[in-house]
Amino acid sequence: SFYEELVSHGILKPLTAPVEGMVLREGSRNYVAPQGISSVVKYYLEQSGADVSYEQHVTHISLRDGRWEVSRKTGPPEQFDVVILTMPVPQILQLQGDIVNIINESQKQQLESASYSSRYALGLFYEAGTGIAVPWAAQYITDNPCIRFISIDSKKRNIESPEIGPSVVVHTTVTFGSEHLDSDPEEVQQIILSHLQRIMPSLPQPSSIKCQRWRYSQVTRAVPNCPGQMILHTQPLLICGGDGFTRSNFDGCIESAMSLAEAVKPHL
Repeated sequence: SFYEELVSHGILKPLTAPVEGMVLREGSRNYVAPQGISSVVKYYLEQSGADVSYEQHVTHISLRDGRWEVSRKTGPPEQFDVVILTMPVPQILQLQGDIVNIINESQKQQLESASYSSRYALGLFYEAGTGIAVPWAAQYITDNPCIRFISIDSKKRNIESPEIGPSVVVHTTVTFGSEHLDSDPEEVQQIILSHLQRIMPSLPQPSSIKCQRWRYSQVTRAVPNCPGQMILHTQPLLICGGDGFTRSNFDGCIESAMSLAEAVKPHL
């Protein structure tokens, strides 16, 4: 039903562009978000009618008079009746305040056993009208120590247009990501570009480049024995969930969201 709804609104479309080297699992279907994956999140936020504040870096969660006081890097603390945490699991364990003592020892051990792969993503952006002459929209690379995946993004999303320049997205291998996790991003960018040059020697010069460190890229081991969510405190409710409690694909996110919704309903 989630897929049907998103497809009917044009937020998702079946993937039709050629992707070389993709492992096709029997019975699975692949979709693409023409306006980027953030369009899925924006759609659900609009449906919710919630008042959303972005760029709020939460640092402390403490109990104050039967409510949760949430502190952030900038601005005064705020109080809430229910707090739901869906950031990567290691970031939950980095939070300060009463939450440190609220998470019991067995929960802490469960949370600490979650693990993530790390990687870099490199975006190359081109002027309108630039041609990138390859027969594929995306390609998985199996024989390079640095690069795992290359996508001609506008082609993959099937939104090529003469008015908008193409963009190329490169994802590094997990091994490269973990080895260079704390390296200077400028140096990492140069290494990725040198490997890309060998794989695609005819690639034109981009007008701009963005290198993104992705410390928590995909869940390699989910929190055990917690399908979808974990309640840290009941009254008031403090609960955590997200793909760290399932798996890193859209189905995993939906599964956790539904599990969280069921747990939160009685507290509303």
